[in-house]
Amino acid sequence: MKQKAMNHLDFDVIVVGGGHAGAEAAYAAAKLGAKTALISLNLDKISLMPCNPSIGGVGKGHIVYEISALGGLMPKLCSQTYLQARMLNTSKGPAVQGLRLQIDKNAYSKLSKEVLAQQPNLTLIAGKITDLITQDQQITGVVLTDNQQNITQLNCKSVVLTTGTFLNGLVHVGHTNYPAGRRDEEAVTTLSDTLAKLGLELGRLKTGTPPRILRTSIDFTKLEQQDVHELDYLYEFYPQVVTCKLPCFIAYTNINTHQTILANAEKSPIYTGGIQGKPPRYCPSIEDKIKRFAHKDSHHVFIEPEDATYEEVYPSGLSTAMPLEVQEQFIRSMTGFEQAIITKAGYAVEYDYVEPSQLKHSLETKKIAGLFLAGQINGTTGYEEAAGQGIMAGINASLKAQSKPAFILTREESYIGLMIDDLVTLGVNEPYRMFTSRAERRILLRQDNVFIRLAPKAYELGMLAEDLYRDIKHENDLIANLVLKLKTASINSNMLNLFGTENCNLANIKNYLLNYAQELNFKAQELSSRVLQVIYAEIKYEEYLKREQKEIDKAQKYRNLEIPNNIDITNMPGLSKELQEKLIKHKPATIAQALLIPGMTPAAVSLLIFKCRQDLL
Repeated sequence: MKQKAMNHLDFDVIVVGGGHAGAEAAYAAAKLGAKTALISLNLDKISLMPCNPSIGGVGKGHIVYEISALGGLMPKLCSQTYLQARMLNTSKGPAVQGLRLQIDKNAYSKLSKEVLAQQPNLTLIAGKITDLITQDQQITGVVLTDNQQNITQLNCKSVVLTTGTFLNGLVHVGHTNYPAGRRDEEAVTTLSDTLAKLGLELGRLKTGTPPRILRTSIDFTKLEQQDVHELDYLYEFYPQVVTCKLPCFIAYTNINTHQTILANAEKSPIYTGGIQGKPPRYCPSIEDKIKRFAHKDSHHVFIEPEDATYEEVYPSGLSTAMPLEVQEQFIRSMTGFEQAIITKAGYAVEYDYVEPSQLKHSLETKKIAGLFLAGQINGTTGYEEAAGQGIMAGINASLKAQSKPAFILTREESYIGLMIDDLVTLGVNEPYRMFTSRAERRILLRQDNVFIRLAPKAYELGMLAEDLYRDIKHENDLIANLVLKLKTASINSNMLNLFGTENCNLANIKNYLLNYAQELNFKAQELSSRVLQVIYAEIKYEEYLKREQKEIDKAQKYRNLEIPNNIDITNMPGLSKELQEKLIKHKPATIAQALLIPGMTPAAVSLLIFKCRQDLL
C-alpha cells in the first residue's frame, strides 16, 4: 500500500469501533465537551445488533436503566425502536425484575447513526485504525486507514478501544473458517500485535449466533405465543404508552433435534476442538447445551422478529457452528419448522480480548495513560454490558482529556460499578455476563430507584439537561417526603397488609397516599406507577435495607483488615464448601479483596472478619 503524506488532525478523544460500547463512549465524551471522533469500519453499521435483536432482561436491564440515569444513548434509541416490551420475573420482588425489549435492529442502528451525526463535538469517520501512537507510556494518537486506503495520523489526548469481536476475528461454520469480525465484515489483524507490544496481556474468547429463518416458512399455529405486558415506562424517565407492535413465540427442541446434532458431532468445531476460544457459560451454543444438559429432552427456543419488516426471525437458543446442511436438518426437526428455510447460517466467532485486570476502575489501562477499553475487548458479552462500559469509558476519556479526576461508580451503588469492579479486580476466564445474583446489595440496586441513585451524579457531571434533572429531582423529593411521612405515621406491617405482602397493589397505595396530598402539596397525577413502586419497595424492604447498610458500613470499617496467610479456611463453621474453595483459590490479602470474590455473602464476610480478628488477638 502506498502511504500518502500524513494529514494531522487533532481531537480530544478518539473512539475506535462503532458498536454499542463505541456509540455510548463517543456520545458521552462529546456531551461532556470533548472534541471527539468515532471511527468505524462501516458507518451504516453503527450500533448493529449482530446477534439477539433485544435489549435488557434480568441484570442486563438494570444496566440499561443506569445508562438512562447517567444520560446515555441506548435508552433513547430503545424508546423509539422497540417492537415488544416485557417485564421479566414479575412473580418475584422488584429487586430482581428486569425490563426486556424486542428491538427493530435496523431502525435502531439507523437512528443511532442519525443521533450521533447530529451530536455537537462529534465527528464520524469511516475507516480502520491500524496502529496506536504513544510517547512515554502516554497515548498521543492513532493511525487511520480510510476506505480509499489513505493513511492519516490523528492526534488525541485519549483513545477508547471498543473493538468487539474484530480483533483477529475468526468465523467458523463447520470445519470451514475464515478471518472476519462478524458476518461479511473483515477482521482487524494489526491491533492485537500493537497492544501486545505495549505490554498488555491478551487472551482468546468465543461467541456465536443462530441461523436466521424465513418467517413465512414457519407454521406459527404450532407455536406458543408469548404474553405481553402492560407497562407505563420503558428505560427513560418520562412515561410512555407502551404497545406490542410484533409478537414473539416459543418453540422447543426435541429428542430428534438432539440426536441429529449428536449424530453430526464430528462436523462441529465446538465438539472437535477446532475452536480454542473460551465460550460463554450462560449463552451456550446448542451443541454445548445438549452436551451439558444431556438429561433434558427439550429446550426452549424463543422466536423473535429482527425488524419491522418481519421477513426473518431470530431463534434465540440455537446458536451453532454446525455446517449449513446440519443446521437445516436440526431446525426442521422442530415442531412448526418442518418446512423452515434458513436465510443466513449460524456461525461461531473467535476473537482476541485484553485481560481486564490490567485496567483501572476508570477503564483506563494501567500501562498506557489515556488508553481506555470498553466492551468485548474486556472479556464481556452482551450489548448492555458493552454500553455500560462504553458510557463510563467515554466519560472518563473526556475527563482525562480535560485533566479532571476520573468518575468511578462503586459496586454498592450501581450494577455498572459492580461489573467494572468484577472485571478489573478478578479478570475473566470466560465471557462475562451480568446477573442480579452478582450484586451483593441488589435490594439497594433496583430498577425503580435508579434515578434516585445516579441522576444527581450525572447532573453534576454535565450529562443531564437542566429541565430533565429538575423533573427527576422533583419526583425524588416527593418520594423522600412520602416515605418519611409513611414511616412516621404507621408501622410497616399495617401498610404492607394494605399495599400487598406479595405483590404491589398500586391502587391501594395511591389511595392511601392521597390522604397526604394537601399536607405535602402534591397532585394525584404525580403518583406515577414508578413513584408507587419505589415507595412500596422502600416500605417492603425497610428492614433488609437497614441490614444491608449496616453490612456496607461494617465492610467499609474492616476493608483494610489483613487476612493472615496461615488462616485455616477449611475449619470455619458456617462457611460453604464453595466459598472455602474460592477463598483458597484467590487468596485475598484483605477483607476488601475478599469482598470482590463472586458469591461472597455478607454472612461469609462477617465470619471471615470474626476469624481474622480472633487470629490477630
